[in-house]
Amino acid sequence: MGTKLISLEDIRRVYVTGDVEVRALDGVSLDIEEGEFVAVMGSSGSGKSTLMNVLGCLDRPTSGRYVLDGREVSALDKSQLAEVRNHVLGFVFQSFNLLTRTSALENVELPLLYQGVPTKERHARARASLARVGLADRAHHHPNQLSGGQQQRVAIARALVGRPRVILADEPTGNLDSRTSLEVMALFQELRTQGITIALVTHEPDVAAFAARVIVFKDGRIQSDTQQEAQRAVAPPAAAS
Repeated sequence: MGTKLISLEDIRRVYVTGDVEVRALDGVSLDIEEGEFVAVMGSSGSGKSTLMNVLGCLDRPTSGRYVLDGREVSALDKSQLAEVRNHVLGFVFQSFNLLTRTSALENVELPLLYQGVPTKERHARARASLARVGLADRAHHHPNQLSGGQQQRVAIARALVGRPRVILADEPTGNLDSRTSLEVMALFQELRTQGITIALVTHEPDVAAFAARVIVFKDGRIQSDTQQEAQRAVAPPAAAS
């Protein structure tokens, strides 16, 4: 057994709109160990996005206990939660969320800028992060000069620059073609071998196949939680032009 990095105990998230009560999460308990690659699946409204918001300290559960890296998250104030997001978690989104008028390097530096990291260290860490995702030679390109796959790699570099323990990825291949999706999944698998824990939301079974564990949600509850032999993500060679 590895080190338990994430622990949820009887997590509930209830939204009340007028007289209607929606149980987005309805008694969810699960553990994720350090270095695991977990895919979270489920139809729209199943609770998977609410789960990611709770894991990412973007939303507080109505009740239950969430322990992240040894700290009980529900007991933290806003500034402590921000510190956790900056130093323990990295986020990757479907829409990349890059600033269009700034270079790849500046996009990757942004979290460090908010943290007050000195300029020299900021540049060095951002360059190292871009090199880690194979984009060292694209540091000064703007997003509109990059392919969709390259933009998502910049977004992953931005997630990595804070040296997170966990990467939370919400439909990271949703805007990518199948070949580029494979490249991104290969990168996630490589990061896992480096000890980073990855939790990924997807509605695509062929993307979930690259994870070693698949958790399926339905009606705010875990419907199934299975280990599997992860497929190895290998992108086919590019066609000759």
